Amino acid sequence: MSLLLSVGRAVLNISVPRRPGFAGAPDGLLAGLQADTPGASERRGAVHRWRWIAIGAWLCLIASGGMLAYTLGERAGIHSLQQGTTHRLDIYSASLRSELNRYEYLPQVLSLSPDVLDLLRKPSDRNLQLDANVYLETVNAHALASAIYVMDAQGLTLAASNWNQRGSFVDINFSYRPYFQDALRGQPGRFYGIGTVSREPGYYFSFGIPGEGDMLGVATVKVSLDKLDEAWSHSTEKVLAVDGNGVVFLSSDSAWKFRALRPLSSETLIELAKTRQYAEAGELTPIEMREKKRLSGGDSTVVQLSANEARRQTGGEPFGPDYLLDSRPVDGTDWKLIMLSDMKPAHALARTSALATMFALVFLTLLVLFFQQRRRIVHQRLAAREALQQAYDELEHMVGLRTEALSAANHHLQSEITERKRAEEILKTTLDDLVQTGKMAVLGQMSAGITHELNQPLAALRTLSANAMVYLERGQGAQVDFNLRTICQLTDRMGQITAQLKKFARRSAVELQPVVLGDVIADALFLLNQRIRHDQIRIEQAIEPGLLALCEGNRLEQVVVNLLTNAFDATLTATDGAPAIPRRVRIVARSGPEGARLEMHDNGTGIAPEIMPRLFEPFFTTKEQGVGLGLGLAISAGIVRDFGGLLRAGQSELGGAVFIVILRNGQRAETPSHA
Repeated sequence: MSLLLSVGRAVLNISVPRRPGFAGAPDGLLAGLQADTPGASERRGAVHRWRWIAIGAWLCLIASGGMLAYTLGERAGIHSLQQGTTHRLDIYSASLRSELNRYEYLPQVLSLSPDVLDLLRKPSDRNLQLDANVYLETVNAHALASAIYVMDAQGLTLAASNWNQRGSFVDINFSYRPYFQDALRGQPGRFYGIGTVSREPGYYFSFGIPGEGDMLGVATVKVSLDKLDEAWSHSTEKVLAVDGNGVVFLSSDSAWKFRALRPLSSETLIELAKTRQYAEAGELTPIEMREKKRLSGGDSTVVQLSANEARRQTGGEPFGPDYLLDSRPVDGTDWKLIMLSDMKPAHALARTSALATMFALVFLTLLVLFFQQRRRIVHQRLAAREALQQAYDELEHMVGLRTEALSAANHHLQSEITERKRAEEILKTTLDDLVQTGKMAVLGQMSAGITHELNQPLAALRTLSANAMVYLERGQGAQVDFNLRTICQLTDRMGQITAQLKKFARRSAVELQPVVLGDVIADALFLLNQRIRHDQIRIEQAIEPGLLALCEGNRLEQVVVNLLTNAFDATLTATDGAPAIPRRVRIVARSGPEGARLEMHDNGTGIAPEIMPRLFEPFFTTKEQGVGLGLGLAISAGIVRDFGGLLRAGQSELGGAVFIVILRNGQRAETPSHA
């Protein structure tokens, strides 16, 4: 700031001509006269107000862009969930329908059996009853149904496959069941309910057995759906099967079985009590779930569990997560299959889209401000150059006039002109140096801070984003969630890096605290993992467990990344055009008499003796033009100095270079028992 003020004063002194009466006026007086100009304070107030209006408009634009990106990202995530849910519902529906179709024909086949017909015509004949029982038992041994039984026209069971078992259906009247009443009217009976004798749920198929004029009886097959129930219980998804009344009778979550999706009406409860469909299931408590919004273009709905239901499902969380509810009717029944998909992936995608959009808008704003500032600097340079040229022209003109009028003092004037030209050249050179220094300071704070220091986190973001797409295609939601969380952590870390670069540029105070060197090295290697694998660099580590150093962890990680990057470049340079040798980088962290000592060795080309004195100078680099700015080691050395430490270089025992970071020791951490 002081440098820019000095340049401004120099330009002002050159560009503003001095009046004869004000040749010796001090700067404070000139400033006072300008401040007292009528309307100056009003203009400054107006500029201040417009500046705040522009900032407010910019913040509104950022917020609006983030909200729009969040909405579009959430919509895309929901669409992806819907596609996967639709496919899985088709599979569940097909498996359920296939299980039912296996037994649908069986009651009609039983109605053709002579043993069954003879028993219905002579129900009191015990021999015929025994033959029918044995026949039904034999059929069920092959069909593997829960039970097969035959009832007369009054609903009394005459024969059953479980006739010689505990809980036999023989002599039990089921006339109150809807499947019996439908079959007696000549319609195929279909019914799901809990058995009043066996206390086991099942699906009932029934068929009326016609006689001469009237129905002789009803053949019934009870099928257990426990296999589907058991298969669903192992699913990571929430799958429900509900009947026409909204009662859940199959569920991947046993806590929701025989509960209602909504409160049942009194008429429905009376009808269920009459048929005793769920007589053994309790009160059919409704699932506490509320609808948040209904999605357009389908039956999908976003729902949320209540506080009590959320604690039951998530183990104590006060509110349950949002779920995408999709349903599918089951052909041939009044049932519906319902699937609840967790909305966390959609919300994570929406948050990522919003953050990316907001960061892009902020970056574009900073880019515009950077070019505007650059244009202003160029304009000031041109104005200063024009002012210098004007002053020079006026001086030449005055010298010419003085030369013509005072030819006798020609020698003295020539000497004065020579001295003045020399002073003007010094002033011009000084001005160019000041402007160039200011320009390089801006470029050093912005370009070096953003381009050089954020290069590795951006590479990590690209890798994690690509992996997230692959995991998403494979349906590995847990890995996608882990990658997205890691991306959020990296973006937070990028914000911390830029804040730390700003503190470094301003020479701000550093808040030191004990930091585990092993964790810092692990984080740095994580950021460089892709390059390590790509360049086949062998990393050797000798890290003292629990070693603490007094520093700031994020900034120390920045130093480690810079030094490792230089070591990788050195190993690549050493093998360029030469026979292939293993590329090695050794990291050593140990305590010593000087403090905590961190060494990074490589087997690269090493450091030439003539380069060593200039190694930590800003903008000094041995790399090709356009590859490096020469700021990495200078920034690293400054960070270490802020920690009260020391960064030095030398020759490594591996044949290349070694960079040594010495920091003050922190309190030693406890070593884990498994270390």
